Amino acid sequence: MSRFILITDNHDFEQRVRKAISGGLAGELQTLADVAIPETPQDLLSGEGEESTEVILLGPGVAPEDALHLAAVFDVQRPTVSVVLVAVPDQDLALAAMRLGIRDILDPEAEERTIRVLLERAGRSAATRHRALDASSPKPADAGRTIVVASSKGGVGKTTLATNIAVALGRIAPMSTVLVDLDAQFGDVSIALQLDPEHTLLDAVTGAAKQDPMVLKAFLSVHDSSIYVLCAPKLPAHADRITGQDVVHLIEQLAGEFRYVVIDTAPGLGEQALAALEHATDAVMVCTMDVPSVRGLRKELDVFDQLGLVAPHRRKVVVNMAERSSPLSIRDIEATLRGPVESIVPRAKEIAFSTNKGVPLLHYSSRGPAVKALNRLGDSFRPDSKPRKGMHKRAELA
Repeated sequence: MSRFILITDNHDFEQRVRKAISGGLAGELQTLADVAIPETPQDLLSGEGEESTEVILLGPGVAPEDALHLAAVFDVQRPTVSVVLVAVPDQDLALAAMRLGIRDILDPEAEERTIRVLLERAGRSAATRHRALDASSPKPADAGRTIVVASSKGGVGKTTLATNIAVALGRIAPMSTVLVDLDAQFGDVSIALQLDPEHTLLDAVTGAAKQDPMVLKAFLSVHDSSIYVLCAPKLPAHADRITGQDVVHLIEQLAGEFRYVVIDTAPGLGEQALAALEHATDAVMVCTMDVPSVRGLRKELDVFDQLGLVAPHRRKVVVNMAERSSPLSIRDIEATLRGPVESIVPRAKEIAFSTNKGVPLLHYSSRGPAVKALNRLGDSFRPDSKPRKGMHKRAELA
């Protein structure tokens, strides 16, 4: 049984797909050279079965109108199969494709590595939908979970934590995790992920995207770590055009489409950050091991209590860039905050390297104290996770 089905009369593209699969993907490829594709999934999957086939690539050579028609039928009758259209990217075509259920568009000239990443992403997406539609599986306890990463002051590594949390959650829920850069003036999630987005936060809260979740999803950028990303506007002045109500509506839309919504906010408690926190299920509160940062977080937590923002048991305090040589200890910080520290991320040169490189640490490394700390933080959002104990061990610090 084939995991991938390719319909094309282009031999060169077929060979690139075969090399991409043999280069690290599990499963076999079946190629159909007749580009006059059938009208129903039953005809196409005859002899293969829904359970074995995860990804179908339509083209090159398949007429776009035929591909769109078949994708629409698949979306209704076989939603667990990811349909990928192979065509030259075009905004109008992309929008029509998204509306009709096509999961991704692949350039016919794409290299093997790009093809491999897309196929892996499409396969993960198919597997996730299959589990979600399995009648014997309960609905995830954390469906629509909105995680806001906040701090009272800048320079504490909040964006680094937000991007790595999103990457970690992308492993738990591939293609069902979205990262939003809500630092509308000076957000740099796009830099941290090496993205050059065609659409940004401003586009997502105005026009057609505000009315149609499918248009909104078409405006999101896709990262290689199997997450969607909504980047901050390219001009700081555009931040003034995004209201708290816009943020609330955006979160409601995304929470209805994604299992995890991770939001990186601007320092402090501005209108946009407050709007996000009012509708958050979880908050990650970040500070460093210095007196101004800890006192600022204490004041921020007091505001949380006064306004009833995020239940105390859904707040996670993270001490970032921690060092043994700091004059403050974790116990000192907990005494000031009058509550426990959930996670300690040690200062590490590989974090600075990953930031400058524009690749989240968890996306390319699996070793080191910082990696372990970030993985633990991401795993803490699993529905079966349990609170950690013994957070005062000096082993937590580099």
